[in-house]
Amino acid sequence: MSTRERAPARRLSAVLAVVVAAAAVLLVPPLIGAATGGGDGDQLRGLRLLVPNTPGGGYDVTARTAAKAFEDAGTTGAVEVFNLPGAGGTVGLGRTVNESGNDRLVMSMGLGVVGSVYTNSSAATLADTTPIAKMTEETEIVVVGKDSPYRSIDQLVAAWKADPGAVPVGGGSSPGGPDHLAPMLMAKAVGLPPKDVNYVSYDGGGELLASVLGGKVAFGVSGLGEYADQIDAGELRVLAVTAGERVPGVDAPTLKESGVDVEFTNWRGMVAPPGLDDQGRRELIGAFSRLHDSPEWKEALTRNGWADAFVPGDAFGTFLADENTRVAGVLRELGLTS
Repeated sequence: MSTRERAPARRLSAVLAVVVAAAAVLLVPPLIGAATGGGDGDQLRGLRLLVPNTPGGGYDVTARTAAKAFEDAGTTGAVEVFNLPGAGGTVGLGRTVNESGNDRLVMSMGLGVVGSVYTNSSAATLADTTPIAKMTEETEIVVVGKDSPYRSIDQLVAAWKADPGAVPVGGGSSPGGPDHLAPMLMAKAVGLPPKDVNYVSYDGGGELLASVLGGKVAFGVSGLGEYADQIDAGELRVLAVTAGERVPGVDAPTLKESGVDVEFTNWRGMVAPPGLDDQGRRELIGAFSRLHDSPEWKEALTRNGWADAFVPGDAFGTFLADENTRVAGVLRELGLTS
């Protein structure tokens, strides 16, 4: 074949190569910004979960548990979890609000962020976010280290009332969060002025755990799921639960049956940035709905001692607005906000 005859053949081969390459690109699913077919339904790709406190806290445990369940269930591709702590979760909240339109970012949050918006005078609020789903509820626990002199909630309350300054209580949330609200409501119930409570704030359950074990605080208040392993290992002793009923597997009374008229439950959920289009919002809510229905998530609920409290989309938005009103009222009643 002459050079002149080979030239059209080379051009034809080049054209065919471009066509094949273009077809290959079209057949590869996009990794970010779209939901693509996978398994029994749509598989969400490129999902990132923002945790607004340090590793080891309730939001962190929830996010990492959800990420693993997502992946194991085949609901998503790989899920990135990253921490952005600060100001009781409002630094992460500000980042989320600033990511307007990003339908692949979701923030793990809960009751603590509702209160932190007030106590940290946050410019960003939960009303600025897109509600995705309420996921869980769990009891708070009143917990001490294994070497603590307090063997019962009665002993602790007696010492606390006698000298509140000498009996510091630690919590893994800033003022206005669940670990703060629970002991403040306890103090009020036993006749101890909330302003006299020596509350020590930690950024998440991981930091609080070290202080309880090290005796830096007399007792801690936190979510049961965060410390289940340490309780099972005998490193921590639960003196009471804040739920209205005793918790299976936890050898501790409720506050109410111990004479402290407080019933308190923490909750956690997921919000996304504002400005999502309808498709992006539906994809996120759909992904978390499929997560909720998966055997992997049901097993995680049991393992962590979480109650299933799934409320998606607009209904979660209504719940958030009601919680905002409730927490603002409690903070005013306790004299923590004007």
